[in-house]
Amino acid sequence: MILGRRRRSSAQELPTLEQARPAGEFVASVLSHLREVVDVGWNLLEVDAEAHRLIREAGATSCYLDYHPVFGASPFGYVICTSINEGVLHGRPYDRVIEDGDLLSLDFAVEVEGWVADSCLSITVGTPREEDLRLIRHTEQVMWAGIDQVRAGATVGDIGHAVMNEAHALGYSINDRFGGHGVGRTMHEAPFVPNHGAPGSGAELVAGQLITVEPFLVPTTSELVVDERDGWTQLSADGARGAHAEHTLQVTDGAPIILTARADDPSPRSSQR
Repeated sequence: MILGRRRRSSAQELPTLEQARPAGEFVASVLSHLREVVDVGWNLLEVDAEAHRLIREAGATSCYLDYHPVFGASPFGYVICTSINEGVLHGRPYDRVIEDGDLLSLDFAVEVEGWVADSCLSITVGTPREEDLRLIRHTEQVMWAGIDQVRAGATVGDIGHAVMNEAHALGYSINDRFGGHGVGRTMHEAPFVPNHGAPGSGAELVAGQLITVEPFLVPTTSELVVDERDGWTQLSADGARGAHAEHTLQVTDGAPIILTARADDPSPRSSQR
C-alpha cells in the first residue's frame, strides 16, 4: 500500500458521547462475562450461543450474522468471532471443544440504539502457557501504543507508525492487510486504521469520530492464510498461535475515550516486555 498525504477523514455522522456509550458498555460487558465463564469443555458453538443470548436479552443487533465482505466466503452466520490457537482473526465458530491450554480470541461487535461498538480480547483457557500470556500482554501493549496517538488532528498514519514501532521493538513483524477502522452506524466505516504507516500520512482524525485500534501478533510470522474449511478464519501461515486486541474509541482534542473499556482490564501501562 502506498501511503498518501494527510487528508481529512471522509464525511461521517458523529455521535455524542451519550449516544455512543451504550454500545461500548454492552460490548465490554459481554466480553468480560465470556472471559469469566468460558472454560475447558465449552464448545465454540456454545460461546456463540451465550453471546447470542445476551444480545437478545439486551435488544441489541449483531453486526456479524449477515455480514459478507469480499474476504469472507459466505455470510458469517454467527454473532462472535472465536479464533483459537493458530486461528488469528475472523474465527468462525464451529463444533470444537475448548481444551486445557487453548488460546482464544473473542471479537464482538453490536449495534445498540443505532450506534456500533467493536472490541476484541484474547484469553487463555485452563492452564496457561507462559508464552501465550506474554503474547497477549505484548498485543495489548502494541494496541495501547496506537491508542496513545489518537487525538483530533492526528492521522491514521501516526497510529499505524506507533503500532508498527512498538511491535518491532518487541520482536514481531506486522501484517498490513487488516487493521482498525471507523465505526458508527455500521461496523466498518472510513477510515481504515492500519497497523503500519508513516507519521502524518493518511486520514486526519476529527473530534467526535469513532474508530478502533486493532493489532494482532504472531511470534514467528506476519503471514496469514484463509482456512479453507470455512472460508473465513485467518490462520497463521506457519501454525503458530496468535493474539488479537481491539478497542472502540471516541476521538477528542486530548486523550481518546475508550468506549469498550472493561472493568477487568489490566492497566494499559502494566505490560512488561
